[in-house]
Amino acid sequence: MSDATPFGERLDAVFAAYGKLCVGIDPHASLLDQWGLPDSAEGVREFGLRTVDAVAGRAGIVKPQVAFFERHGAAGYVALERVLAEARDAGLLVIADVKRGDIGTSVEAYGQAWLRPGSGLESDAMTISAYQGLGSIDGVLTAADSAGKGVFVLAATSNPEAAAIQRAVLQQSSRAGNTVAQAITAGVIGWNQGRADAASRPLGSVGVVLGATVDLRTSGIDLDAEPPKPGLPVLAPGFGHQGAELSDLRAIYGSLAGGVIVSESRSILGAGPDGLAEAIRRRVDEVGAASV
Repeated sequence: MSDATPFGERLDAVFAAYGKLCVGIDPHASLLDQWGLPDSAEGVREFGLRTVDAVAGRAGIVKPQVAFFERHGAAGYVALERVLAEARDAGLLVIADVKRGDIGTSVEAYGQAWLRPGSGLESDAMTISAYQGLGSIDGVLTAADSAGKGVFVLAATSNPEAAAIQRAVLQQSSRAGNTVAQAITAGVIGWNQGRADAASRPLGSVGVVLGATVDLRTSGIDLDAEPPKPGLPVLAPGFGHQGAELSDLRAIYGSLAGGVIVSESRSILGAGPDGLAEAIRRRVDEVGAASV
């Protein structure tokens, strides 16, 4: 059953109850082997369910990386549906890491797949690409907000090849002179502020993906401005296995630090099924200390 409470409000409640750690559910072939599981649909399902069990009651957010399920075809999607349902039944916020992006009815169909209440793939939020313009995903943003769902728009990601696009300066746009990453971030902030009840929302329901290993200032992100109201959710991969240090969180994100979701997968999942719960508990405490 869907909860139409705004996603930003639910995210704020999770922050208060469990902190800001998001545990990725990324069943890499190497991790499946380490866990003693087969590299199959059955293996990724078991991996996902064990991770959900370990997270529930310790952290509040999970982020399944859909590609690792999708590679097993239809059976992989059946496994993913089970993991998504179990995670949401356990009271976890589920961010489907799908990175979909298109225009018109195609992108709206992606939104319906991952955010429509009652869909077999229903999640609380999804990642999305808007490199065809923020307007290309407006239908998804509007539908998500109506259903109490969230969306995280790729803005500044950590893969080196992305910098050439994300730091490119717009020439023909209402935000001409901004970098692509800067324009997306500013556009999302503006979209959140345009909601009728924006003033009463602690966090917006639309956020951005800003990698922790990215030089955000070079990408054009203003880290010294007053924190936006409502707050901007920031999905932040790059801590842990990729090398960013929690002690640098506030230096990395500046005025956006209050909305940062620390997303980690391999650095936690590598503890194995027997050590997973303890690794999550320990990391929750570490993230909490860094977020104060």
